[in-house]
Amino acid sequence: MFWKIVGAVALVWIAFALIGALVKGLFGILVVSAIVFGLYMLFKAMSGSTDRSDNSRL
Repeated sequence: MFWKIVGAVALVWIAFALIGALVKGLFGILVVSAIVFGLYMLFKAMSGSTDRSDNSRL
């Protein structure tokens, strides 16, 4: 029974280590993509495009 508990704790520890490494590695990509998306939306909002076609009705 003791070794089952130690094995479960070790598996949880390894899982948290892997998830932490993935989050740390992908956080920069997430930040850059959020900035690029924000700049794109700002550009679209500030551009003087008069094409206001309503594509929500199908």
